[in-house]
Amino acid sequence: MIEADRLSKSFDDFLAVDEVTFQVTPGQILVLLGPNGAGKTTTVRMLTSVLRPTSGSARVNGFDVVKDADRVRSLVGVLTEHHGLYARMSAIEYLEFFGDLYGLDRTLCKRRADEMLEQFGLSTARKKRLGEYSKGMRQKLALIRALLHDPPVLLFDEPTSAMDPESARVVREAIKLLRSAERTIILCTHNLAEAEILADRVAIIRRGKIILMGSLGEIKHELLGPAEYEARFAAPLTDWNMPLPPGTRLTCQGDNWLRFCSNKPDEDNALIIRALLASNFPAVVSFQEVERSLEQVYIQAVRQADQEESYVG
Repeated sequence: MIEADRLSKSFDDFLAVDEVTFQVTPGQILVLLGPNGAGKTTTVRMLTSVLRPTSGSARVNGFDVVKDADRVRSLVGVLTEHHGLYARMSAIEYLEFFGDLYGLDRTLCKRRADEMLEQFGLSTARKKRLGEYSKGMRQKLALIRALLHDPPVLLFDEPTSAMDPESARVVREAIKLLRSAERTIILCTHNLAEAEILADRVAIIRRGKIILMGSLGEIKHELLGPAEYEARFAAPLTDWNMPLPPGTRLTCQGDNWLRFCSNKPDEDNALIIRALLASNFPAVVSFQEVERSLEQVYIQAVRQADQEESYVG
């Protein structure tokens, strides 16, 4: 649905995006992670045919972002960090205005606008001028505008910025529901917790380059190694003497817990659990994967990139 091939953008002598290459298939959410100024927003603007690439190419639903710019714009719904609402319009006037720009039938536009204003808790404020809206309300209305024409491609830049926790949760749940076999989503954020909730795949961007990309499981394994699993017991352990399957090792232990690591957890964990249950150890109360956060991956990826740059320099 979205293809970028060595996509680059320069502003005079500043290289904002440096040969970015990725693909996003239908039904996927790709999260672009990185600090402010990393190149996330510039990448999105090229994919929406707002900015012309300096080099490389990109296609959206098969259409070239330069040669077929008008068609690309009709296929995408965009939520930017600075959404530029028209302060003197009411919400319903604003949505009807954009419905006309999208070429939507007035009846269909009104129905979709009513449904989404209700969904996002703005129905009672539909006749208020947008200048009276809070930052969170404006962000939700901008999201409704991006969804109004039911586009197959959605590009969100910091979709929950300036929102209170409850409003941010509503928007995240809406984004989850938007994932479908016919729709593709790219989301730019530096909110690591949000990325972990929403992402099918993650691309970490630093200084215009993608330094790491893959599913959460893939990138965690690549940077942090095989997953650890922890067994907890109902009472302290007095002795540890149990053979482990080949390729499995004990990584650490405490008074009433043990941690294991294996390159083949799907096979080895069942063997470990059987051995624990057959042993003289206290009762096993839990056996689960040790949580490893996206924050750990992000910090490690940036640290590794810094080391590589230092070595090259």
